[in-house]
Amino acid sequence: MAATGCVVFFLFSFFFPWLGILPEMAFWVLLALVLADALMLFRASKGVFAKRLAPERLSNGDDNELSIYIENLYPFNIAAGIIDEIPFQFQRRDVLFRTALRSGQNKLINYFLRPTKRGEYEFGLIRVYVKSPLALIRRRYDFGPGEVLPVYPSFLQMRKYELMAISNRLNEVGIKKIRRVGHSLEFEQVKNYVPGDDFRTINWKATARHGNLMTNLYTDEKSQHVYCVIDKSRAMKMPFEGLSLLDYAINASLVLSNVAILKEDKAGLITVAEKIGSVVPADRKAVQMNRILEVLYKEKTRYLETNMELLYATIRNVLKQRSLVVFFTNYESMPALERQLPFLKRIARLHLLLVVFFENTELKTLSEEPARNVEDIYIKTIAEKFAYDKKLMVKELARHGIQSILSTPQNLTVNTINRYLQLKARQTI
Repeated sequence: MAATGCVVFFLFSFFFPWLGILPEMAFWVLLALVLADALMLFRASKGVFAKRLAPERLSNGDDNELSIYIENLYPFNIAAGIIDEIPFQFQRRDVLFRTALRSGQNKLINYFLRPTKRGEYEFGLIRVYVKSPLALIRRRYDFGPGEVLPVYPSFLQMRKYELMAISNRLNEVGIKKIRRVGHSLEFEQVKNYVPGDDFRTINWKATARHGNLMTNLYTDEKSQHVYCVIDKSRAMKMPFEGLSLLDYAINASLVLSNVAILKEDKAGLITVAEKIGSVVPADRKAVQMNRILEVLYKEKTRYLETNMELLYATIRNVLKQRSLVVFFTNYESMPALERQLPFLKRIARLHLLLVVFFENTELKTLSEEPARNVEDIYIKTIAEKFAYDKKLMVKELARHGIQSILSTPQNLTVNTINRYLQLKARQTI
């Protein structure tokens, strides 16, 4: 075969001598095209422009929208590959966008990032790789400098519930309407009777004076104190869907404090581990939410047990009137609850105490899976035992007159606001 190939090549070279210069011609044509491509891309000092459009801060646990603005300054069409150097905390290497732009065209490329830890996130450069219509070489542009964005507790979630609370649409996300037991003693005004008003609220003296049926309008009691107490001990370190239990508690506390202020109550905050972390006295001023947000931004999980005696002493000193105390914590066993129960009972004598702890969703999944062998039966039994212990904790707290919420991390915010509105409607605060 090799000999036959040589004979064929010899015959072609003998009869068509110009075929021998084809490779050389192809080389020079390719070189000319590459030089032309390089001249097209590099003769302009600024062929493209790009920048990152990001908010001043990111919201923890939420999808935050960021954008990249890119503009083609070349007199010809280009194909661009864009790499955004996002912070290492995201552990992503796929933030690459490909697009094509006509001459003078600009585009806005949107993408989302979901942080799962609070703190500072450092963004790097934006790198743009440009190809001309010849597409033989690429030119890289670097746009910067980088920037550092803080990740705060979930203020996006807070704004969502804020708008719904203002428009009385909290039931759209699961907030239940609670039937009132009687009405509050907080008188607001006398108004004309309209069909559907409670007959018991008719003001007969005003009716006699005006000649029309008049009713008293009552409103919820205001300026009640609502304190979120956040346990930041090692029990709150457990992660679910990337967020720790502490972060879920922080996000729920932020939303609950904001809703309480919108309901014209006073919101406060206490954080605790082996020592008291931060104390924000209850208030409803315009700057109160910023104070709470800044305090929660800096809180971190500790690795020791909660000092309940110190928490009880702090509550005695700080809370001067009966308040709603929402205690975010977690118990994985009955002995853990029993160690804290004496102090919880003391707090419940002075204030309306609501203990919020977490349902282990992973254990629930294990308990619902079918068992295929002896090991699976053992794991399933242990998972059911831990799940049953959680229900026993709720009954144990109720036996001592302490209200509680056993919630999955994902539904913590909705369940907490539900209970706050329920307690307020029943006038138990």
